[in-house]
Amino acid sequence: MNQIKCPKCGTVFALEDAGYADILQQVRTQEFQRELAEREAILTEQREAAVQLAETQTRAALQAELAESQHDLQRLQSEKDTALEKLRLAQEAALAKTQAAKAAELAELQAVKDQQIAQLTQAAQQAEAARQQALQQAEAARQQAETAKQLAVNEAVGKVAKERDTLANQLELQKAALNSQLAANQSELQLRESSLKEQHARELQTRDEIIKLKDEEIARVRDLTAKISTKMVGENLEQHCETEFEKLRPTAFAQAQFGKDNDTSSGSKGDYIFRDFADGTEIVSIMFEMKNESASDSVKHRNEDFFKKLDKDRTDKGCEYAVLVSLLEAESDYYNTGIVDVSARSGYPKMYVIRPQFFIPMITLLRNAALNALQYKQELALTRAQNIDITNFEAELEDFKTGFGRNWELASRRFTEAIKEIDSSIDHLQKVREALAGSERNLRLANDKAEALTIKKLTRGNPTMRAKFEELAGGDEA
Repeated sequence: MNQIKCPKCGTVFALEDAGYADILQQVRTQEFQRELAEREAILTEQREAAVQLAETQTRAALQAELAESQHDLQRLQSEKDTALEKLRLAQEAALAKTQAAKAAELAELQAVKDQQIAQLTQAAQQAEAARQQALQQAEAARQQAETAKQLAVNEAVGKVAKERDTLANQLELQKAALNSQLAANQSELQLRESSLKEQHARELQTRDEIIKLKDEEIARVRDLTAKISTKMVGENLEQHCETEFEKLRPTAFAQAQFGKDNDTSSGSKGDYIFRDFADGTEIVSIMFEMKNESASDSVKHRNEDFFKKLDKDRTDKGCEYAVLVSLLEAESDYYNTGIVDVSARSGYPKMYVIRPQFFIPMITLLRNAALNALQYKQELALTRAQNIDITNFEAELEDFKTGFGRNWELASRRFTEAIKEIDSSIDHLQKVREALAGSERNLRLANDKAEALTIKKLTRGNPTMRAKFEELAGGDEA
C-alpha cells in the first residue's frame, strides 16, 4: 500500500500499487506534456522567424531578378533597334565605301611608290656615306703609317687604293642595281595604275550598261503593266517573289517554310507566310502581302489602305512581322528609299513596306536579327523558368506552412483534450479518494463496534439467550 497526501486538505489516504503507479504515470505525463508544450512554443517562434527571414530574402531576390530581367529586355530591344539602324546606314554607305576604297587603293599605291623611291634614295646616300667614311679611314691609316716606314706607307697606300677601287666598283654596281630596281618598280607602278584605270573604266562601263538595262526593263515593265489587268499584275508580283525565294531556298533557307496563306477561318487571309526555324524552334515569322496596280485602273490605291488588314492577318496567323511588298505610289520618294518602317506612322507594330527588289534582303535582315537575338531569348526563357521555380518554391513553402499549421493546430487540440481528460481523471480519483475515505471511517466505526461487542451486552434484556450462554458455559466447565 502507498500513502498519498492531498495538497489541498492535507488528508492522507492509502492506495494500492496499481492505482498509485497510474497516478504517478499521469503526473509524469503532465510534466512531460508541459515541457513538450514549452519546447513546441520555442520551436514555433524559431520556425516563424526562419519563415519570415526566408520570405524576406526570397522577395528581395525575386525583385532583384525581376528588375534585372526588365533591364535585359530593355537592353535587347535597344540592341535590336541599334542593329537595324546600323544595317540601314551600312546599306546607304556601301556605294560610297566602294568608291572610297578605290581611291584609297590608288593613294596607297602612290604612297608605296613614294616610299620605295625614298628608301632607294636613302640607300644610295648611306652607300655614299660609307664610301666617304672608308676613304677617311684609309687616309688616316696612310698618315699614321707614314711616320713608321716608307715601305709600310707604300704598301698601305697600295692596299688602300685597291680597297678604294673595290669599294668604288661595288658602289657603282649597287647604284646600277638600285637604278634597275627603281626603273622596274616604276614600270610596275605604271602597269598597276594603268590596270586600275582600265578596271575602273570597265566598271563604269558595266554600271552604265546595268543602268541602261534597268531603264529598258523599267520601260518594258511599264509597257507590260499597261497591257494586262490588275489581277494579272498582282499574280505576276507574287510569282516573282516566290521564284526569287525558291532560288535561295536550298542554300540560305534550308529549314524555312514559305507558302501561300490558304487559311480563311478568321474571315481573311494574307498572300504568303514565311517561317524559319533553328534546331526545331521557330525564330522568326513574317506575313507578306503583295500589292500592285496597272496604269488603266480607275481607282488608285495607297499603301495605307492595306495596313489594317495586313496587321489583322499577321495577328490571326500568329506572325511576328508584317511586310507589304508594294508597287503602289510608284512616284513616292518615301517608299522608294528602300526598306520603310511604318510602325510609328501607322500605329501597327513591326510593319514594313518594301519594293520587290528588297524582298530577299528583308527576309535575310529579319532572319539574321532573329538569330542574333536567339541567345538572348534562350537566356530570357531560362530566367523565366528560374522565376517559375522560385514561384513554385514559394507555393511549396506556403503549402508547408499551411500543412504544418494545420498539424500543429490538431496536435494542440489533442493536447488540450488530453489535459481535460487528465483533469477529469484527477476529479474522478478525488471522488474515489473521498469515497474510500468515507468507507474507511465506516469500517473503523464498525471495527470499534465489533470490538466493543460482548455476550453480556448481547444478552442484556434477553433472559432466554443469557440462560443458554450460561448453560453452555457450565457444560464447558464440567
